[in-house]
Amino acid sequence: MAQRRMFSKKIVETDFFMEMSPTAKLLYFYLNMSADDDGFVGNPKTIKLISGATDDDLKILIAKQFIIPFDSGVIVIKDWKIHNYIQKDRYNQTQYLDEKKQLLVEENGTYTKCIQDVSSLDTQVRLGKSKDRLGKSNNTMSDKSDDVIPYSEIISYLNEKAGRSFKTTEAHKRFIKARWNEDYKLDDFKRVVDNKVADWTGKTINGQPAEKYLQPSTLFGTKFDNYLNQAPMRQEQAQPYDDLGLPF
Repeated sequence: MAQRRMFSKKIVETDFFMEMSPTAKLLYFYLNMSADDDGFVGNPKTIKLISGATDDDLKILIAKQFIIPFDSGVIVIKDWKIHNYIQKDRYNQTQYLDEKKQLLVEENGTYTKCIQDVSSLDTQVRLGKSKDRLGKSNNTMSDKSDDVIPYSEIISYLNEKAGRSFKTTEAHKRFIKARWNEDYKLDDFKRVVDNKVADWTGKTINGQPAEKYLQPSTLFGTKFDNYLNQAPMRQEQAQPYDDLGLPF
């Protein structure tokens, strides 16, 4: 097995990744470092203990789809092939061949399951039984099929209202899917776009045009509910700022 591991900034420097707790991010790095040459980890619970992470941290990585769990207890790093390229003379095939057979490799290099199932990992407790640190129940965090999520329509609406030309990329789809899994609907996404286009057009934030924040990673991130429920602001009203310098 190769002894060096790489990490792509396309994954670990995204807002979606940085929104996680420090211990969840640390666990992700530990799992990557412990993975075999195909990105599989056979002892995720042991790695969790070594890293000092918690069951909730493992659940967060599963819920956000940074790792894919299997009924056997094995996990695989979803973006392994984006992070790592291992030369053939150093590559050793994984021993978890049954799990590997359940995966497809997307055009962008990410793993996806051929058949979606529910993991039997002890750490992935059904979230409807009690609220965890994510503050959402199982009904809101369950993984919903991509077939029912109108990714293209949401991105097209944002482009139309904000005068942008975003593509329906995997990175943008992650933000949309995270909110859709929390039971927000198409009209909610459109309302957020409408609210923030009206709020930020012609404004500046820290000397920069506020329109730069009219993008999926900002609009459909963790402040989505705030943006959805904000009261319409009159032009002369002072703009409230959060601790990051971004308007609510």
